[in-house]
Amino acid sequence: MTADAERSIRPRRSFIFVPGLNPAMFPKALACGADIVCVELEDGIAPKDKDEARRQGLALFHTPQADDGVERIVRVNCLRTAVGLADIQAVLATAKPPPALMLPKVTSPDEVVWLDDLLTERGHGTRLHIIIETNAALERAYDIAHCSRRIDALFFGGVDMAAELRCKNAWEPLLYARSRVVHAAASAGIDAIDVPYLDLNDRAGLQHEAQSAADLGFSGKGAIHPKQIAVLNGVFSPDEAAVAHAKRILQAFAEADTGLVVVDGKLIEKPVLREMTRIVAIAERVAAQ
Repeated sequence: MTADAERSIRPRRSFIFVPGLNPAMFPKALACGADIVCVELEDGIAPKDKDEARRQGLALFHTPQADDGVERIVRVNCLRTAVGLADIQAVLATAKPPPALMLPKVTSPDEVVWLDDLLTERGHGTRLHIIIETNAALERAYDIAHCSRRIDALFFGGVDMAAELRCKNAWEPLLYARSRVVHAAASAGIDAIDVPYLDLNDRAGLQHEAQSAADLGFSGKGAIHPKQIAVLNGVFSPDEAAVAHAKRILQAFAEADTGLVVVDGKLIEKPVLREMTRIVAIAERVAAQ
């Protein structure tokens, strides 16, 4: 797949990290039900272990990956650090790069464009996922979302963002920041993924925050443990009623020759077609898994 390939519509309801230092956990993570499994080279790895985590993490992709519907990503270190540059040099050096990279602590579109250019020069089709977790990135979220055709999703980094904003890491104080990320992602036609819910024993809290994120426009949310995956997948999967409604709208527009139709007694305008198409596509992908 090239960098200019059409962005695919796929479920990104849940994601989970697996440490690059422990490759034995990778198959287990792939089987846990998460839509995205991210090999961790950044915050979850001690400085003394960075080189070994990079070696072991990237080695996972030296063998062919199963076509199992799980999206595989590697979270590299910040591109403005020596260890982050070493991560990118290793990706460029291999003939079998990861399918996608997650970029943390981004501050401007220039970082993303720089990496895009390097990947293009190397001939890698590697996709990109960008974490919005700095004040600078939040200010330029719209530009970042539009700066590369490789970008498939924006991730909201709530913990780092709360520290940058000097606010409490809670829903209300971070609502503005979350909304900016959703707006930027939607404007570019890419997914927005919310930060993991950190209380592993609070299932009700997880359900509530995931539903709030879905209502706000997020496509999915992170997990810190496999037992959170089922809740996230349930919240971010379109239900039968939503799918049926979307199909009726798509059919109505297919049969009409105007930009307005009436479905279930409500006036529907053509701009909703994009979201209706997405709902149906995600439901079909989930059913096929």
